Amino acid sequence: MANSDVRLALWSGTNFSVRRILFRRGGVAVRDLGAFRFDNVLSSFRLRNVAQSSEITLVLFSRINFQGAFRVFRGSQNVANLANFNFDNVTSSFIVVGRNLTNAEISQIQNTARPPQDILVIRQ
Repeated sequence: MANSDVRLALWSGTNFSVRRILFRRGGVAVRDLGAFRFDNVLSSFRLRNVAQSSEITLVLFSRINFQGAFRVFRGSQNVANLANFNFDNVTSSFIVVGRNLTNAEISQIQNTARPPQDILVIRQ
């Protein structure tokens, strides 16, 4: 299963500093980062698929339940400062999956507030 190869580390500070949350066991959808006391504090992250580095998508949303403004990151990458994407301290929910989501799939997620199947969904 592709989602088992997903790795995501989130930091509250720029340059991978301050408080960190790790997701190491697969795809996940977090409806409200308040569940981790991490709402509106995300500043940097490391994203990777350990099996196929290009097959991963992270979507950050500015509101809970996958709503509001969003930023999409495809492929394994390290982002040291989300201010470069005008999204520092903005994220309230996110989805990460071990494949490339299309823009149409992301629109459907926003319209239905339902993440893709076969991933862990965390609610507050």
